This record gives sequence, C-alpha cells and structure tokens, in this order.
Amino acid sequence: MTAVSDDARDTRTTPGAGTPARPTGRATGTLLTVLAWVVGIGFFFPVLWMVLTAFKQERDAYTDPPTLFFTPTLDQFAGVFGGGVTPYLLNSLFATLMSTALVLLLGTPAAFALSLRRVKRTQDVLFFFISTKMLPIVAAIVPIYVAVNFIGALDNIWTLVVLYTAMNLPIAVWMMRSFFLEVPKELLEAASMDGASLWRSLREVVLPIISPGMAATALICMIFSWNEFFFAVNLTASQAATVPVYLVGFITSEGLYFASLCAAATVAALPVVIIGWIAQNKLVQGLSFGAVK
Repeated sequence: MTAVSDDARDTRTTPGAGTPARPTGRATGTLLTVLAWVVGIGFFFPVLWMVLTAFKQERDAYTDPPTLFFTPTLDQFAGVFGGGVTPYLLNSLFATLMSTALVLLLGTPAAFALSLRRVKRTQDVLFFFISTKMLPIVAAIVPIYVAVNFIGALDNIWTLVVLYTAMNLPIAVWMMRSFFLEVPKELLEAASMDGASLWRSLREVVLPIISPGMAATALICMIFSWNEFFFAVNLTASQAATVPVYLVGFITSEGLYFASLCAAATVAALPVVIIGWIAQNKLVQGLSFGAVK
C-alpha cells in the first residue's frame, strides 16, 4: 500500500503526467495581460497628451518638466473656431463622404464580379488594382498638377473627390472581394432558381450579408481620405483646403503654437472618432468576417 501511494504521489507531482501546471499558465496569462495594457497605454498616451494640452494655455504647454496640474481652459478651442476652421471641416467632410460613396458604388460591382467566378488572369487584374498603390504620391504629383491645371480644376473640391476615390478604390476592391468570397454560392443558386436576377440577388441577398464588411471598408476609406495631406496641400489654396492643410497654419515663423495646434488636432480627430465609435460593432464584424465558420 505504501509503494502504491508513493507511486501515485509521484505521478501527481511529476511534470507531464497528466496534471496541467495551472499556476504557470495563470502567471503567463497575467503577464500577457499586463503587457497588453502597457502597449495599449503606450499607443494611447500621445492622444491623451494631445487632448490635455488642448485645454492648456500656451505658457503651460511649453513648461519643462511638463505641467501635469493646471486650470483647464477653452480658450484654444474658441481660437480654433474663431479662426475659421469650419470651412476646412466642411471641405474635408464633403470630400470624404463623396469619395467614400463613389468607392462603394464603383468597388462593389467590381469586387462582386471578381468573386463570382474565376476569369482568365484574375490574379493579374487584382495585382493591377493594388499596383496603383505602389507608386509614391510624390512621383505622380507633377503630372497630376499639370493635368489639373490644364483643365482649370485647381483649388476645386471635386478634384480631391476624384483623387480620393482613385486612391481608395484598389483597397476597397481587395477588401470587399474577400468578403464576397465568404458568401456561400448556394445562396446565389437558390436565388437564381427562385427567378431572381443577378442584380436582385446582389442587392437583396448578398449585400445584407456582407454589410459589416462594407462598413469596415467604408470606415477605412473615410480615415484615409480625412487624413490625406499631400494632394490637398499641393492642389488647393483657399477654397478647397481641408483640415490637414489648416493644421499646417499653426507652424509659423514666430514658432509653433503648441496648445492651439493640439486643440485644432483634437477637433480634426473628433469626427473620425465619433464615426468609428458609432460603427464599432459593424467594424469588428467586418474585420472578423469569415474568420470563424
């Protein structure tokens, strides 16, 4: 009996004998959780510091060491809105929404056609789409500027709409094609047997299924368009300038108005944050679409 008990005791205490090492696994999970929090706070800290600085006076924004305790003020936000940020916000909003709508309008049928059935040189077509993103914008700005100037479209908001649509369309086609591929082919076959046309099947069967993916695609295109700076600063002057161009105005020969710049950057980031917060459920569903069946 003693020998059996010793063997059983040895089995319970021997690693790899069937008993999981729970304390070690728990410690690893705790360490990974702490590491994830540290990384998350590290990424979020610059944004938090920008928002805090927006509520400071200019003299408090330049202190060394930084001022952690201060009296909040809205003077910088009043200066931003009093300085005429509204037209820039409206230009960015118009260019972003219109270009995103055009991207979805043009990219949805293209992605559906490429996912419906394999055609000759499908991969070549897809590579051609994405290869347009490999050319640096700075290498294309001169011919684009010459062409836009030739047709008299400089400082025109519709020029940015067209360019933003062309900029985001390849990414949208690639993303939405992956979502279309996850839709079971049997659904289209069943709709066809019921007499639905291809367009009706797309509109009433496929699009409701991939709506989270379309929301994710639209949000990414909106972020890219809202943050775009190079086209806006080179092709606009005063009538069609967007928010990123407005932010450059805080860098002057007298120095950098840091608190005012942080207030303007907070106002510029707020619309995208609000849209992302409203669409967060669709965004998570879209980014994970097809990951689990």
